Amino acid sequence: MSYRIAFAGFNLESVTAVPQVSTRADFERVCFRGAEIAGHFRGTNTVAGGTLKALETAGAEVVALSHSLLGALGPASDDAVEAFVDELAASLIASGPLDGLVLHLHGACWAPGVEDVERHIIDRIRAAVPDLPIAVPLDYHGNVDARTFAGADIAVAYRHSPHIDMGETGERAALALLRLLDSGVKPGLAVARPGIVIPSIMSATALEPLATIIAEARAIEAAGDCDISVMGGFAYSDDAITGMSVICLDWDGQAAAEAKARALSARLWEAREALTRAIPVWGLGDALEDIAAHRPKGGPVVLVEHADRMNDSTHILRALVGRDCGRDWGRVGVPFLLDPESAAKAHAAGAGAEVTLALGGKSAPETGGPLTLTARVLWSGEKSYTVTGRYQQGAPVDLGLTALIEIGRIRISVVSHFAFAVDGDPFYIFDEAPEDYDLILLRSKTHFRDFYEPLADTIYVVDTPDLGPADVRLIPYRRFDTARAYPWCAAPPVFPTRPKMTDPQKPTRRGK
Repeated sequence: MSYRIAFAGFNLESVTAVPQVSTRADFERVCFRGAEIAGHFRGTNTVAGGTLKALETAGAEVVALSHSLLGALGPASDDAVEAFVDELAASLIASGPLDGLVLHLHGACWAPGVEDVERHIIDRIRAAVPDLPIAVPLDYHGNVDARTFAGADIAVAYRHSPHIDMGETGERAALALLRLLDSGVKPGLAVARPGIVIPSIMSATALEPLATIIAEARAIEAAGDCDISVMGGFAYSDDAITGMSVICLDWDGQAAAEAKARALSARLWEAREALTRAIPVWGLGDALEDIAAHRPKGGPVVLVEHADRMNDSTHILRALVGRDCGRDWGRVGVPFLLDPESAAKAHAAGAGAEVTLALGGKSAPETGGPLTLTARVLWSGEKSYTVTGRYQQGAPVDLGLTALIEIGRIRISVVSHFAFAVDGDPFYIFDEAPEDYDLILLRSKTHFRDFYEPLADTIYVVDTPDLGPADVRLIPYRRFDTARAYPWCAAPPVFPTRPKMTDPQKPTRRGK
């Protein structure tokens, strides 16, 4: 039997404390509709690409509606959420008879007037099309509970962070929906929450003890007829349901789904303290001194400014500019610093010009404030590209007006639209390579690991006083009840500023 299945997506990871609100116009800038969706995402490692692959392979007719993916920014406006859900509900009704819907959501979108954005969207769609089966593929960093999926039939999330399985997740959601349609049997769907909040830097799925617990989930799947998503949650989105969770989709029924979800949630609770200490976190001064004392043996040194949520923090950049980087480290690369104002000023000056900029630090006071400096413009213009790394491979990226500038031995790409610098593309697009640099400053949390762990000489995760602290107790939550949600923090976890050389979690240097 051939099915008509709709696809739509509305995706944003929200840091509640970021002052800039993503408006309806912001979502519209990255929105694709109808045939555009297949044209841009077919064959890509994205949820849309995986969904298309599974449905088209099965011979289903895909009714592509709208797809807007903004990435990781601040809150969404209430108007943006309502505009999307209004359009989607109307499109579903106008599309004629449908057999199902794959609805790609993040899980950590936040809006001031909506308690749980994903639940709100699902419930509105369920009200518009009461009998339509709905499958929801989600980000691993979503904050969800059982109420989130009260109106859904299927929910699955990425299994990996870095998210190298986005396409596979779209396939999993679509194949589960097809199975429901073929069999007429609705699987059990359960969510269990251990009451744990971890910073994003501790959520990489290859870190222990998380990796062992996730391996246990895969073993449970192999022994049964289920799909389990262990979710890292997103600490920086202030919701009543912020934190880790386990989703179980079980074809043996609701009781089986609930038992498995509870069992794995209990395993997370048992490991709660170790989950917050999976890697050492460096202070900025200690990291820079350690780099100066241990010259690289091969590959670039990578500094990860994880607390930067808007790609415009100046804490580490200010320290690098203030040092003799040529003496200590050689060439320094700083990809995708978000600053439309500086990009425009550099572009107006033109290639070869010297220009004085108030660079970065504009999104919030916590970012460190603008850094006033004089730079040489190497190139400027509109820049877009297609992702070559495994994370979102094949997806289009529009940086907007971009400038490549240089301050001494430091080279910075200044962009007008937020984009992830987690692989080699930020260098390849300028006919360079990461290996051309001795030190690279990234603003990632986990996605950098897939590309940079095999490449880097050493990786330093550095804590700075920006909006994404490693110690989640510093986050000024309002909706989230911290005392109830992570009482284990009464015995504060230790965030070391400088691991001892004998520390087994010390970053290892290639060749040693």
